[in-house]
Amino acid sequence: MEKREVGERVLYEDNHLIAINKLPSEIVQGDKTGDEPLGEPVKRYLAAKYNKPGDVFLGVIHRLDRPVSGVVLFARTSKALERMNEQFRERETAKTYWAIVESKPVNDEGTLIHWLKKNEKQNKSYASPKETPGSLRCELSYKLLAASDRYFLLEVKPVTGRHHQIRVQLAAMGCIIKGDLKYGAKRSNPDGSINLHARRLEFNHPVTKERLSIQAAVPQDKLWMFMESQVSA
Repeated sequence: MEKREVGERVLYEDNHLIAINKLPSEIVQGDKTGDEPLGEPVKRYLAAKYNKPGDVFLGVIHRLDRPVSGVVLFARTSKALERMNEQFRERETAKTYWAIVESKPVNDEGTLIHWLKKNEKQNKSYASPKETPGSLRCELSYKLLAASDRYFLLEVKPVTGRHHQIRVQLAAMGCIIKGDLKYGAKRSNPDGSINLHARRLEFNHPVTKERLSIQAAVPQDKLWMFMESQVSA
C-alpha cells in the first residue's frame, strides 16, 4: 500500500481551505477503532508549514468511507466551514466518483433511484425500489468509461448523499464494487480498500465565490492506473 505523506497529497490549499487525496486506509473522523483521523496529520502539516504555535483550526466538511480514496476537503477557518457546510446541505456541490465493478451494467449509462434504509447495528444500508417506512430517497447517474478483461470502470455522479449510497445502489443494479465484501464482492482487496474513488469535487469558494473543480489522481495500483489510461487514451 502506498504511504505518501500528507504534504505530498495536497490537491488545493489557500487561507480558507485545504483538499487532500485520501488513501483507502485513512479515516476522516475519529471512530471506535481509535485510529488517528486524517485531520491530525493535516494539522501537523499546516503547523509546520506556516510555523503556527498552538492548535491549528481544521473543520471537517464532508466524509468518505474508510476504504474509499479520493478528494477530501477541509476548512481552515470557522467561516469557511459554515459556508461550505451550507453548500453541501443545499446540494450546490457536484461530486464525481469512479468505481471499478465486477459486472458490466445492462445499459452503458443511466439513472438509479432507490429508497435506502440504514441498519445501524450492521453499519449497512439496504436499497428498495419502493418507499418503505423510515427509508430515504437516493439518486445517482452512472456512465461506463472503460473496461479490462474482468472489470468495468463507471463514472458515478450522486444527486443525494446517503449512507453507503453508491456502494448499495451499484450492488442493487448487479454491479458490485471490486473488494466491497459488505455489498457482495467475491473477494476482498489485499489492502482492505474498495475500488471506489472520489475523483472530482466542484464547489463555490466560500470567500471568492469562484467555482472550483478539484481532481484526485487514482490510487497507485495496477488496475486503477490501467483504467485511467483507458479513459485518457
